[in-house]
Amino acid sequence: MKELGIYIHIPFCKRKCSYCDFISFSNKTKLIEKYIEALKIEIDKCKINKENYIIKTIYIGGGTPSFIESKYIVEILNNIKKQFNMSETAEITIEINPGTVTEEKLKDYYNAGINRISFGLQSTNSWLLKLIGRIHSYSSFLEGYNLARKVGFKNINVDLMIGLPVQTLADVQKDLNRIIELKPEHISVYSLIVEEGTKLEEKIKNKELYLPAEELERKMYWEVKKKLEEVGYVHYEISNFAKQGYESKHNISCWNQEEYLGFGLAAHSYIDNIRYSNTIDFEEYFDSPENSKIIHEKQTKEDKQKEFMLLGLRKIEGVRISDFKNKFIENPIYLYRESLNKLATQGLIEIDIDNIKLTNRGIDLANLVWEEFV
Repeated sequence: MKELGIYIHIPFCKRKCSYCDFISFSNKTKLIEKYIEALKIEIDKCKINKENYIIKTIYIGGGTPSFIESKYIVEILNNIKKQFNMSETAEITIEINPGTVTEEKLKDYYNAGINRISFGLQSTNSWLLKLIGRIHSYSSFLEGYNLARKVGFKNINVDLMIGLPVQTLADVQKDLNRIIELKPEHISVYSLIVEEGTKLEEKIKNKELYLPAEELERKMYWEVKKKLEEVGYVHYEISNFAKQGYESKHNISCWNQEEYLGFGLAAHSYIDNIRYSNTIDFEEYFDSPENSKIIHEKQTKEDKQKEFMLLGLRKIEGVRISDFKNKFIENPIYLYRESLNKLATQGLIEIDIDNIKLTNRGIDLANLVWEEFV
């Protein structure tokens, strides 16, 4: 059987963060029950030949999955387990906003088989959290984190953001020290991207807030990398660090161009060389959850090859030449000789016996590398 990942989108929030442009809503809580019923129908009526697949990972994201009642999460997982073959070692992750979690919810998640939690901390500076519209404080995060350990979770990710408005290098160093003390198994580090149409963009345009200089943001990134590696975390993807053996299976599957199904409003899927997503309209989704699909791309072999390179170069180990050959027969060194020579000349990549990977300069200028394969 082929391995398959599943993504579940929960588009509800207590309050939308000022930097967020995801498909999520803070004013539609009356639709939650109806949404869960539609989502279960979509899972039940999924049209792939389920006997050919085994579920390797499930990722419940949002929005804020921990905002809704935990009974709904349990119902969704039970539906998936009824409809699909589940691997005994499946990684099942749920995203949690510290301002919405309780011990009861955590116990329900644990008993339902969730074995990985991702806390959206972002910063340990409560004033800065308020500035970017987060609903939690550092103390509420600590309470939720300790409850998760008490319940029995042994695989916890903590999200950290850099490049936030008025954030300093000292702020990031303090964040790192506090997070490291907690010994999470995984740490994700994201640079703030100011998205069009967000409240944050408006405040920056109006000069109510300012962002750190690009040079300072890079210093933050390299400080994170140095500090986390010093204490034993493996830097395995541009934005991700893990203790040995705790790398995110769901994310690695995506970067390795493996197949996944998305369920729920705006959820994306990749299967049989086709990328598609669900509608972003609630009423359309409610009317026919199993049919509200929008096809974005039917990949040719050339499309798949380019995407394999682009995704692979997110990983610190890079693209394994032997993996490319096994999947596509052809040699990427020859196939992309012009692009690779250009990038190597610029000092953005290095090539050894079986790997094409980013240099430190390439990590700083990764967008220039990825543009070669778009």
